Amino acid sequence: MARIKMLAENRKARYDYSIEEKYEAGIALLGSEVKSIREGKASLRDSFARVKNNEIFLENVHIAPYSHGSYFNHEPLRARKLLMHKDEIRRLQGKVAERGYTLVPLRMYLNDKGKIKVELGLGRGKQKGDRRRDIMERETRRDMERMIKSASRRPRS
Repeated sequence: MARIKMLAENRKARYDYSIEEKYEAGIALLGSEVKSIREGKASLRDSFARVKNNEIFLENVHIAPYSHGSYFNHEPLRARKLLMHKDEIRRLQGKVAERGYTLVPLRMYLNDKGKIKVELGLGRGKQKGDRRRDIMERETRRDMERMIKSASRRPRS
């Protein structure tokens, strides 16, 4: 069974976008970035992926400078290249271009081989009504679960 260690998560992504497909990608990092990410100093908030020249770049990801780094430390908000197969990149490029989808990083994790991976979601932006509908569905589901739980606890006469 594959064990993964969560390093960073973009919780707001599922709130702002309806995710239709997920993809796993490697990420090209500098040594100080890897050390900083392993310390838990990465943030995926407001980040996105963009296809340029048949390559995918992760933009607006904040990786804090490594605490024990010297003047060779990395730039916190630089664009980082994602590593995917060419056919996957072409498929994503087509969907993003023609249908108005957005590539959003959902989480960054350490896989069982010690490699840092990024889970990308292909999603559409939600409208205000969609968000409200999701909140209502979540609340009704919680209410139903509470009612079932309380009904199962009551002693029968």
